[in-house]
Amino acid sequence: MIVTTTNSVEGHKITAYHGVVVGEAIMGANVVRDFFAGITDIVGGRSGAYEAKLQDARDVAMRELEERAARAGGNAVVGVDLDYEVVGDSMLMVSASGTAVTLG
Repeated sequence: MIVTTTNSVEGHKITAYHGVVVGEAIMGANVVRDFFAGITDIVGGRSGAYEAKLQDARDVAMRELEERAARAGGNAVVGVDLDYEVVGDSMLMVSASGTAVTLG
């Protein structure tokens, strides 16, 4: 399935629109990871634990977006937007939204 942030796909004509589709993932972080990420923040550098969790959440949201597009009858998703939010003290939410379409 083609998934793109653009509103069209070069070389393909959109033959049908199936509506907006959304994929979400909410991931919790644990206390040990929070502790070591805090140390990384103090001494500088990147927090590998949080980067890995963010990648997991993004993968889940994108996979869910594709599954919902397919169920809606689409073979592509255009106009994709990724949003990131912190929920509560230690939850990370990634939301991916776009328009499910059929490409000819």
